[in-house]
Amino acid sequence: MSKAKRDTRVIATYNIKGGVGKTSAAVNLAYLAAKAGHPTLLWDLDPQAASTFLFRVRPKVEGGGRGLLRKRSRTAQHIKATDHENLELLPADFSYRHLDLALDQFKKPAGRLRKVLAPLRADYDYIFLDCPPSISLVSEAVFEASDALLVPVIPATLSSRAYEQLEELSRSGKVGRRGRTSILAFFSMANVSKQLHLQVMERLRKIDQLTVLGAAIPTADEVEMMGEERNPVPVFAPDGTAAVAYAALWAEIEQRLHSAPAGS
Repeated sequence: MSKAKRDTRVIATYNIKGGVGKTSAAVNLAYLAAKAGHPTLLWDLDPQAASTFLFRVRPKVEGGGRGLLRKRSRTAQHIKATDHENLELLPADFSYRHLDLALDQFKKPAGRLRKVLAPLRADYDYIFLDCPPSISLVSEAVFEASDALLVPVIPATLSSRAYEQLEELSRSGKVGRRGRTSILAFFSMANVSKQLHLQVMERLRKIDQLTVLGAAIPTADEVEMMGEERNPVPVFAPDGTAAVAYAALWAEIEQRLHSAPAGS
């Protein structure tokens, strides 16, 4: 007997730039979704394998990225358990650095990740994609597969410019499935004692009230400690400012996601 269809949401943490808090967001938000009782999968698409490392899993997929794309019906056999209830991981693999080339071999490469994820929708309420920083064929496939792009923005000039470039792509219709992919930006590594950060946050919130979320992740020692603890922040510092901020961010994301229909 077939499984009942879930109202699954696919969320990609993405930015053109690296080093903006993308992986930290993916790990902490996936953990919070799972902690709330939602079966959750995180797919680490970044060959640097930071999410995989933080969840104490070996970064290895038999057959590599090319194998996943070709034999999508067998994707589930590569999924690993984590130390956290309801939270599973599809690990990174160093071969993902060639994922653009692998995608390019398909007739419709932009839709391939969506097809790979389709059989998994029956098992999870949320699927997170931790994406490498780039604009590439992989990015296009991520845009096509996702219900929402979650974009961390450091409130500084260059980081905000990268976000504005992504917004331009969205307005041109080059991001997502015919406008059905939401872009949700949030401020990351925010330091409210810096005047520049405050100015950038105020400017972007005025310009993009519909896409810039109210919650912001502060610059905090707990986030940097994730590499040592190899755990999400709420596990080892549940009362810290970062854990509180991630909880507020996740509550806001959930509200936004469930006000719009999921992709099929």
